[in-house]
Amino acid sequence: MKTVHCIIDKDYTIAEIDDNLYGSFIEQLGRAVYTGIYEPSHKSADEQGFRQDVLALVQQLSVPIVRYPGGNFVSGYNWTDGIGPVENRPRRLDYAWGAVESNRIGIDEFIDWCKKANVKPMAAVNLGTGTPKDAGYMLEYCNHPEGTYWSDLRIKNGHKDPHNIKTWCLGNEMDGPWQICSLSAPDYGKKALETAKIMKWIDPSIKLVACGSAGPWMDTYPEWDRVVLEHTYEQVDYISMHRYYENEGNIENFLASYADMDHFIKTVASTADYVKAKVKSKKKMQISFDEWNIWYTKDEKSSSWIEAPTILEDQYSLLDALVFGGMLCTLLNNSDRVKMACLAQLVNVIAPIVTERGGRTLKQSTYYPFQQVSCYGRGTALKTLVHCEKVNTSLYGEVPSVQTAAVYDMEAGSIAVFVLNCEMEKNTEFTMDLRSFGKVGMVEHSILNGPDLFAKNTFDEPMLVVPKNVAPVNGDKLFKVILPKLSWHVFRFLLEK
Repeated sequence: MKTVHCIIDKDYTIAEIDDNLYGSFIEQLGRAVYTGIYEPSHKSADEQGFRQDVLALVQQLSVPIVRYPGGNFVSGYNWTDGIGPVENRPRRLDYAWGAVESNRIGIDEFIDWCKKANVKPMAAVNLGTGTPKDAGYMLEYCNHPEGTYWSDLRIKNGHKDPHNIKTWCLGNEMDGPWQICSLSAPDYGKKALETAKIMKWIDPSIKLVACGSAGPWMDTYPEWDRVVLEHTYEQVDYISMHRYYENEGNIENFLASYADMDHFIKTVASTADYVKAKVKSKKKMQISFDEWNIWYTKDEKSSSWIEAPTILEDQYSLLDALVFGGMLCTLLNNSDRVKMACLAQLVNVIAPIVTERGGRTLKQSTYYPFQQVSCYGRGTALKTLVHCEKVNTSLYGEVPSVQTAAVYDMEAGSIAVFVLNCEMEKNTEFTMDLRSFGKVGMVEHSILNGPDLFAKNTFDEPMLVVPKNVAPVNGDKLFKVILPKLSWHVFRFLLEK
């Protein structure tokens, strides 16, 4: 049996965790909106057509912010198609996903849904086919109180109070050749700068996210990020990151995805810090990791030109949930720079929540680690000091056999420790040293594992992959537990007064 020793010291802090680290994403893509969050004919639909069964599952995740409407979709989207009387809204071809967009849901309805879900909106403007002026008009419509054409139109459309959307994305993945009207880094940098100027003139209180490179596999990475930030550094508040992982046949590599994510974050942060020095700024650029997930069906695109095609509906396994937990730990361990993140996406499309058209909802395996870390990972992220063996992977070199993260909520007097055991052959003896906190007691130990790594929850068998609680171990400063091979754990402690 392998042994691992983990020291957690209350004074060895990383950062206060921004609640927006647990955000998500709803794009006008596949069934994310139509038959996802919105299905007027469903038995649970409210007066606006929003599925209340889905709303309940979203609320249980404690998601604080949701990005909308894209994604690739936004680069060809005219936001004015989605306002005004629904019967007058045009049906359009969605070039991004090969579908038809009915525009039954637009920015006003999305804001209404956000209020019901108790989440904040994170809006994206079109910097593909759209112009800086278009972005300004959209912001004016949403945030200006009254007395102008666009603000008065919002009032006429039934929303007297401003939407007060405080976070805005300046386009999406604009270096990607798949993007509608993709741009070079200098061209995007100039366009993003002029858009940012207009938007902050309209509402100086907003926060803006500039597009980083679409991914580390792009030829543009990380030079794109440098050039874009050299144009926009003082006008924007975040640089975005997007990254997806999949099991390509080597489980050790897949489990170590958390290490690659960590390297990616540190590279982007270093690039931003270089630009900070070059432009002689006093501001530290923060990161919005506004797309991350496990994604298998990347090349899937509808060719039938129908509304809400069934595309990108990955089914997630126990193994996926383990890897997912490891990546959540990486976000926590980089919470000094990653201040906002969006799990892409929330419903049906590569999502933790799945719906049947007219029927049931399902929690996928990834729902559970996301819910656990979202609910218990609030407070101060602590640096864990872990003594363990390394695993040699062919993609990422040597990585720790155990991935950990810890969060201290001083006000509640609680500590949460999240652990992914990547050991594939043997159980692990895991000791947590909490002596700096004084006397503490373990109040919960949740474990997610099983004999079949590829087991998946289905509508007929929805409880195949769920965490289970086991008896907490006794102790006051040192806690020794056995981690089964290939397992995800949540430990919760309370300080004794």
